[in-house]
Amino acid sequence: MSSLQFWSYLLLGVYVLAMIAVGLYARTRIKNADDFATARGSYSPLFLAFAFAATVASGATFVGFPGIAYSAGISAIWSIILYPAGVYIGVLICMRLIATSGNRFGSRSIPEFLGERFGSDAVRLLVSVFSLLLLFYITGQLVSGIVMFEVMIGLDATWALIITTGVLLTYIVLGGVQGFIMVLLGIVVLIMFLMGAGIDGGLAGLLDNLNRQDANLMRATNPDYALYRAPWSVIAVLLAHIPLGMLPHVGNKLWALKDQRSRKRFVIYAAVMGHALGLLGLGGLLARGMFGDSLDSDNLALPLLFIELFPPWLAALLGIGVLAAVMSTADGLVVSSSQIIANDFYRRTYVPKFAAHLSEHEVERRMLLLSRAGTLVVILTTALMAWLMMDLNVALLVWIGIGGMMSAFAGPLILGSLWRGVTLPGCVTGLVSGLTVFSLLHSGVISPDWFAPGALRGIAHWLSLEAPNPFSCAAMGEIVSVLVTWLVSLNTSKLPDAVIDRVFAEEASD
Repeated sequence: MSSLQFWSYLLLGVYVLAMIAVGLYARTRIKNADDFATARGSYSPLFLAFAFAATVASGATFVGFPGIAYSAGISAIWSIILYPAGVYIGVLICMRLIATSGNRFGSRSIPEFLGERFGSDAVRLLVSVFSLLLLFYITGQLVSGIVMFEVMIGLDATWALIITTGVLLTYIVLGGVQGFIMVLLGIVVLIMFLMGAGIDGGLAGLLDNLNRQDANLMRATNPDYALYRAPWSVIAVLLAHIPLGMLPHVGNKLWALKDQRSRKRFVIYAAVMGHALGLLGLGGLLARGMFGDSLDSDNLALPLLFIELFPPWLAALLGIGVLAAVMSTADGLVVSSSQIIANDFYRRTYVPKFAAHLSEHEVERRMLLLSRAGTLVVILTTALMAWLMMDLNVALLVWIGIGGMMSAFAGPLILGSLWRGVTLPGCVTGLVSGLTVFSLLHSGVISPDWFAPGALRGIAHWLSLEAPNPFSCAAMGEIVSVLVTWLVSLNTSKLPDAVIDRVFAEEASD
C-alpha cells in the first residue's frame, strides 16, 4: 500500500466516522417529513450559506469544471466569474416570492410551490416529472466520487462506485451538511494558481507555458472549445445559471432559514462563498501547465494536481474535501428527488384521492418512510447511470439534466416570481417549450443539410456548432420559455384573483 493510499484510507475513515456522529445528532432533530425535506426554520444565515454554497458547488465544480478549464484554457475564467453571479441573481429572484410564499404555503418542494402558485395539480405533477432530470445531476456526483476513489485509493471503477454509493446513502439517511472545508479548498487553489505552484517561473511561467502549448488557451474566447468559442458563449454562461438558484434542491434552502428577516445576509454570505468555490477552476489551468495534454480524462486534472504538488497526507485531505462536495450536493439532490415520490406523488396526489381517511399523523409517518425508501431507489438508479456514463466530463454530464430543467422552469419560475400576469396555459407552455428547445438543440439533431443555401441554412449551421455547449442550449431554451410564457399569458384567461392574492399576499402588504 502506497503512502497516498494509507492516508486516503485513514482520512476517509475519520471523515465517515465524523459524518456518522454529526448525522446521528441531526437525525434526532428529524421529527417529521417536513424536517427531512426542508429543515424549515432551523439554521442561521452563516451556517446555511455554507450549506447552500456546498449544494450549488457540486462534484462538477471540483472535478468537471477544473477539467473544462484544463481543456479550454483561460477562457474558462468566464465561468469562474459568471456562473456564481448567475446563480445568485436567481436566488434574489427566488427570494422575492418563492421563499416567502413557499413558507406560508408550507411547501416542501418546488413542484409543490408551483402547483400552489398556479392553483393546479396538473402543473405540480408536470413539474415533478420534469424534476426527475435531477437524476443526471446526482449521477454526476457519483462519477466524481468514482474519480476520487480511483485516483486517491487505487480502487477499480466498480469498487469505487460501490463505496461512493454506500457513503452517500449513509450520509443522506443520517442527515448532515458541510461547506467550510470546500470554501477553504477554493482559496487554497487560488493561492496555488497565483504562485504558479510547480511551474518554473511562477504565474508568468504558467501563462507562457499555456501560450506555447496552444495560443488559443490564452484567448478570452477559444474557437476550438465549444463552451467558450464566441462572445455569445460568455453571455450564455450567465443566462444559463440564473434558474439554478431556483431549482428544487437549491431554492428550498431558503425555507431552512431560522429568521426570514436575515435572507439578505444569507445571500451575501452565500455569494462570497460561491465565488470562492468557483476558483477551483483555476486548478485546471495549473494542471494543464503541469501535465500538458497528456491526461487520459480531463476529470483527472484536479486530483492529479493535488498528488503532484502535495505530500500524500495533504493530497488525501484535499481529496476528502472533494468527497465532501459530492456528499453535500448529492444530499440535497437526493432529498429533493425523494420528495417528488413522497410529497408530490403520494401526499399531494395519492392521499386526497385514495387515502383521505388517514390521519395527518399517519400520512406524515408514511411520508417519512417513503422519503427514505425513495432515497434508496434514487441512489441505486443513479449508480447504474454512473456506471454507464462514467467516461463523460462530470460537468457536462450534470448539465444534461439541469440544462433541461432550467430551460423548462425559466418562464414559470422567473417570470412567475416577477409578474402576477402569468396564466396557467402560459406556465404549461413555458415548461414544455423550454425543455423541448433544450432537448432539440443539445441533441444536435438539427442539421444544416435540411435547408437550401441561405439564411436558414446559416442559422442551422450556427445551431449545430452550439449543440455541444449545454450552457448555450440552456440559455436559448430559457429565453424561449420566458417568451412563450409571456406571450401565451397575454392571450389567455387570467388566474382567479383569490389565487393571485394568496400568492402575492406578502408583497401586497408591504
